[in-house]
Formats: sequence, C-alpha cells, structure tokens
Amino acid sequence: MSKSDNFFERVYDVARLIPYGKVTSYGAIATYLGAAKSARMVGWAMNNSSNQKEEVPAHRVVNRKGLLTGKHHFDGTNLMQQLLESEGIEVVDNQIQNFKNVFWNPLEELS
Repeated sequence: MSKSDNFFERVYDVARLIPYGKVTSYGAIATYLGAAKSARMVGWAMNNSSNQKEEVPAHRVVNRKGLLTGKHHFDGTNLMQQLLESEGIEVVDNQIQNFKNVFWNPLEELS
C-alpha cells in the first residue's frame, strides 16, 4: 500500500464522521490529518470514494467557500446538490447557503 492509499483511507475515515446535515471542506480534512497543504489530495480521495466498499459521504465535502466544486464527479448533473438538499442544506448556484452554520470542522469536533 502506498502512502497516498493510506492517506486516502484516513480521508475516508474522517469523511464518514461528518454528521448528516453538515459539510466540511477539503482543506479542513487535510488540516485535521496534519497535511494542511494537501487539500487537493483530499479532493482526489473524494473523486475515488465511490470505489470504496464502505460508503463515503463525499457530497458533504466542498471547497473552502462552500462551492460544490466536485459535483461533476457525481452521476447525474445535480446529484451532489440533491443529496445535500435531502439533508436540509440549501444550495443556490452551486453555493451552500449559511455555510458557516452547516460547516463541521474536524479539528474542533474530533480533537
């Protein structure tokens, strides 16, 4: 297993802890894992998350501004947004509304 595989597994472990109705960012997960400059690697992990045996709620991971930057990796044009909206999160023009209120910071919640 390569280092990136291990990192991806750690990313998935954190993503699985994001509560229903909450979101976090690629950077927040990277920072929590002690790899603050690895937000892009977290994004790559999310892109690969559909290949995992245990489900990963990748729809709950967005960019630092609350934009659904990974939505093109979901089947269907609006699946990411639909999944978020089904959890009560409002999305307008690919932007999560009240982002600060629904943001879950693993550094604060898991430490």
